[in-house]
Amino acid sequence: MDRGKEMRLLEALRGGSEKAFESVYRKHRAVFLNFGRKYGLNDHDLLDIYQEAYIVFYQNVASGKLQELKSSIGTYILAIGKNKIREHLRKTGRLVYADTILDNQTEEESVFDGEEETPTERQRILAHQFALLGKKCQEVLKWFYYQGYDIATIRKKGNYSSDNVVKSQKSRCLKTLKERMR
Repeated sequence: MDRGKEMRLLEALRGGSEKAFESVYRKHRAVFLNFGRKYGLNDHDLLDIYQEAYIVFYQNVASGKLQELKSSIGTYILAIGKNKIREHLRKTGRLVYADTILDNQTEEESVFDGEEETPTERQRILAHQFALLGKKCQEVLKWFYYQGYDIATIRKKGNYSSDNVVKSQKSRCLKTLKERMR
């Protein structure tokens, strides 16, 4: 969306346009859900988090706290939602896994880009390098970082002999992936 259109939409929101608020809510909901699934959250939790983020956005606009956008409206909502996701993960004890992912994600990787997100060059390279890892490495990393499984759960799912074997496997796989990304 071009900058002028964003500013007109922000003005409509400030003016209390229900149609504008509904439009913004619907436009960014699906993209937010896709973003949040990367952290192993289910749609029910993500909808709750999105609604909380949207309420904060609404309050910031209505109160005049949000005067000027330095990014798109979608990026602004995503930033609020990202903090809400972190808060949710902290409460459920899963922040340890997702914190690194959330902190290492660049704004370029998290920006709403209209209706769909286009992968950056770095994301395409990461996906390619990840695909080159062995099946076991892919499973362990997905289970740990995306599904949020703990080591004991991965041991059972992957039929590993001990927690230490899982930790070693995860460490080796992550090291290999990092080396390939350099």
